Amino acid sequence: MATSHALEDHLAEWSLQTGITVEIWALPEQPLPALITEIVHGTIRDVLQEVERQARARTVSIALTVAPGGLRLTISDDGLGTSAKAYGASLSGRRDELAGIGGRLTVNGVPGNGTTVSAAVPRRAFG
Repeated sequence: MATSHALEDHLAEWSLQTGITVEIWALPEQPLPALITEIVHGTIRDVLQEVERQARARTVSIALTVAPGGLRLTISDDGLGTSAKAYGASLSGRRDELAGIGGRLTVNGVPGNGTTVSAAVPRRAFG
């Protein structure tokens, strides 16, 4: 089980390296199962890599919440509004991993108004 402190450290380091502000809206207080943590943190890393590479964003907002129904991850940027197709190749592996545990991943880009990547994992995947 990993804590949100490792994620916070990674986000702070990424922000310093890229000059892109990271706003953390929510992180779970309780540790998540190792497999869930690995998939979620990997998804965040992959999305941030795409934001850095092609979004031209100034700010990225991240919310990771756990409720009775499961986990919800939302990553939004204020960049160019990258299409799902442009993110497709870099996130296809993560999409498959999430599907393998009953979850899903979506990408919604609005031209000129940023991109939101959302992932959901049902509670039953927590084991």
